[in-house]
Amino acid sequence: MDEILLGNPLIDWLYAAGVAAGLVIIAALVRWLIVHRLTAVAGRTAGVLDDSVVDALRSTRLWLLIVPAIYVGSKYLDLPERMVTLMAVAATLALLVQAGLWLSRLLEFWIGKSQQRAPALDAPATTGLSVLRFIGRTIVWATVLLLALDNVGVNVTALIAGLGVGGIAVALAAQNILGDLFASLSIVIDKPFVIGDSIVVDDAQGTVEHVGLKTTRIRSLSGEQIVIANGDLLKSRIRNYQQMRERRVLFGFGVLYETPPDKVARIPGIVGEIIGALAAARLERAHFKELGESAYNFEVVYWVLDPGYKKYMDVQQAINLQLVHAFAKEGIGFAFPTRTVHVEGPIVIATGPR
Repeated sequence: MDEILLGNPLIDWLYAAGVAAGLVIIAALVRWLIVHRLTAVAGRTAGVLDDSVVDALRSTRLWLLIVPAIYVGSKYLDLPERMVTLMAVAATLALLVQAGLWLSRLLEFWIGKSQQRAPALDAPATTGLSVLRFIGRTIVWATVLLLALDNVGVNVTALIAGLGVGGIAVALAAQNILGDLFASLSIVIDKPFVIGDSIVVDDAQGTVEHVGLKTTRIRSLSGEQIVIANGDLLKSRIRNYQQMRERRVLFGFGVLYETPPDKVARIPGIVGEIIGALAAARLERAHFKELGESAYNFEVVYWVLDPGYKKYMDVQQAINLQLVHAFAKEGIGFAFPTRTVHVEGPIVIATGPR
């Protein structure tokens, strides 16, 4: 045991190896005990804090802990100062990477839980969670990278300043992409629409399926997927039908000029009775609007109490059918474009002898 190996007695090498192996074994046992004990506790509690700790500990990588364990074990050895410094840096980097894994896993856990609760508690939050995940992970690993560079002797201050200048150049070169990225953040914060909303953008209409960092995808009424850049989307006028509580409907019709005046006077009341009998509609007004070119024109405004387009069409169909039946019963005819031409007899010019 007193034999010298690389400047250290063999017994010291055995002590160093034993300490390193023991630390790794202890770390593995502690991880196993905490995960299994907390898993059992988490199953009996309603909170999610213990669940998040268990989930984070599952991301522990034992191979990353071997490097710090070897560094601790090397304290029993007489090694060159340069080697000790390198081992200390390697141990620090391994611990930083492991810390990044823990933080990243915690972030994933809490965002995943929020995604499960969002549809029931706060539907607009669903849109922003994917963006928040990306930003959070970027911050975590950027911090880990900067700390790692600082530990290996890189001047982080100068690096950040250089990245700032380079960032300006990149921003100018990729301003369209960055514009779409910031537009996605505006969508998340301002919430003009969320996933599942029925919207109209210019000539595109459909349901929002996905809001990404660069584009938003809409499933059109005819079935195809429409992909719109987020920047272009915010520059457009957006109609969000999902925010409607009721749908206002205006429609008109005309009746023949041959209709007797007393029946013309009863038409607004007939329309009111028809709409009033529908549980899904509320009459606002029904008026004899004008004397048209070929008909008495009427205008009706009512509200559908359900904003769905299919429900609106069902109600309008019911009104149209009942109007047809009611007018047939009253002997009132619907007008259609007609024009009456009055032709007088030929003009006869009498002529006498010259």
